[in-house]
Amino acid sequence: MPAADPLADDFLEFMEVERRSSERTLANYELALRQCREWRTPFKGWSELTADDFRAYLFDLMKKERGRATIRLQFAAMRSFFKWLTRRRGWKANPLLEVQLPKREKKLPVVLTVTQIETMLTLPLTLEKTKRDAVWAPERDAAILELFYSTGMRLSELTALNVADIDTYTETVRVFGKGKKERLCPVGSKALEAVQRYRAKAGVHDGALFLSKLRKRISIQGVDDVVNKYWRASGLPVHLTPHKFRHSFATHLLNNGADLRSVQELLGHASLSTTQIYTHVSTQRMKEVYEASHPRA
Repeated sequence: MPAADPLADDFLEFMEVERRSSERTLANYELALRQCREWRTPFKGWSELTADDFRAYLFDLMKKERGRATIRLQFAAMRSFFKWLTRRRGWKANPLLEVQLPKREKKLPVVLTVTQIETMLTLPLTLEKTKRDAVWAPERDAAILELFYSTGMRLSELTALNVADIDTYTETVRVFGKGKKERLCPVGSKALEAVQRYRAKAGVHDGALFLSKLRKRISIQGVDDVVNKYWRASGLPVHLTPHKFRHSFATHLLNNGADLRSVQELLGHASLSTTQIYTHVSTQRMKEVYEASHPRA
């Protein structure tokens, strides 16, 4: 029988009743507190634990090769618990404030190959049409996919586009990014042709560029559904999302010699450090090519 822990029980009740935490959060918190108690044998009470004890616990979890995300989740639960003890139970010290956690792991973005992208881009105009779709839906879908890959714009940026934002003379599109920050993105000839073909077929002359079958501005969910539809039809093993077009756009540019500052501007990143993640992807790809190709790799 596990030892009773009235403080933990009261804390979990507080989280459930006052904070209205989800069942999953409560289960994670209960597990984190229980595992810490079980690690500290014999457990003499939370008031006996010091910052050095928690550092030792952290080190033990890392030796067991627990994932950083798992460790951070466990310590987030305990930090919330000790915050509650100091604010609600009048405890003077919170030893967890002195414990430095490992940084979050930066996962590299998933990037499609050029061949995979090209496969996706051909699907809208080659798949069999359904009766539920507007007659111009394949042309619209082709234009959506082409614009995503041609410009690297975000999903919200694409749905906000108006006809007036596309300038066929200068071959650019005006994009309003985060914080309504405006930028001009070059548009490739294939994407421009796709947009023109869709506009002619759907009779779109002003206002919102991309329409739903009810001829209203297409929603974020609507575009997400479009991408999902062609991903399922493609048979690609990687789940394709609008953002993966953005990742692929940036990485393919860097792989072909574009400089980081230009890619930053094209993506609308406020900080260069945000763009730098794509250099890691590009370097990783170079390593893979090297290891596969070099006789003494």
